[in-house]
Amino acid sequence: MEDYKLYEVNVEKNTKRNKKFLKIFESWLNKQKLTQRTIKKHLDNAQLYIDDYLNYYEATKMEDGVKMVYSFLDDWFIRKCLWSSINSIKETGASIKKFYQCMNENGYVNDDDYNFLCREIKDNMEEFIASFIEYEEEDWEEDW
Repeated sequence: MEDYKLYEVNVEKNTKRNKKFLKIFESWLNKQKLTQRTIKKHLDNAQLYIDDYLNYYEATKMEDGVKMVYSFLDDWFIRKCLWSSINSIKETGASIKKFYQCMNENGYVNDDDYNFLCREIKDNMEEFIASFIEYEEEDWEEDW
């Protein structure tokens, strides 16, 4: 039980810390002259990644999330988010790239990590989509 309490404390710390990053991201998006709807979508997607996914198994800092995007888009997002679709995988990947671009430009993530994340998403997008299709087919077959 002690481990779980420590986990909860670390998740709470991370979530509080992430509020600062999300505010920076919102300001950065506003400067991009995007619509409020688009800004909200990017913020919601980034928050899902840094607050929910990065804290799901253990409390993981935003900076370490650059190395975890593959498992998020290829598995967790598909299984845990009932609204996932081919389009939402692409949109979420784009939001995560924008979020980390902002973090890179503001000095929170270095160039190598940001470039790694971008390559990871770009080079594996077709695989993420294939995983989604496979998961949907398995789910559909189980219903019958």
